[in-house]
Amino acid sequence: MAVLADTVTALVALLHLGFLVLEMFLWTTPFGRKVFRQSAEQAQATRVLAANQGLYNGFLAAGLAWGLMAGSQPFKVFFLACVIVAGAYGAWSVSRRIFWVQAAPAAVALGLLLASG
Repeated sequence: MAVLADTVTALVALLHLGFLVLEMFLWTTPFGRKVFRQSAEQAQATRVLAANQGLYNGFLAAGLAWGLMAGSQPFKVFFLACVIVAGAYGAWSVSRRIFWVQAAPAAVALGLLLASG
């Protein structure tokens, strides 16, 4: 069960690394605008905010990677909880879809981690 928990945690970290790339580097591209359902004008107007958001997603990915490399359950629990809170807030404030993309995978990882002891 611990291997499965770490695998899903690593997937959550990779997701957040992907969010970093999308928000920091691809936000105003046709692909980034399609993913985030924005017009070129909206994307251009919010690109600095998106880059900042991407940086935070990078910190979440780094924290999860650190927890995995150190074998630290408290680090993994903390950063997975942060991802769940961020995803829940995004679902409430922006789109319910964020819950399924961000919070749900982290909740699964956290559940597996806690079940593995």
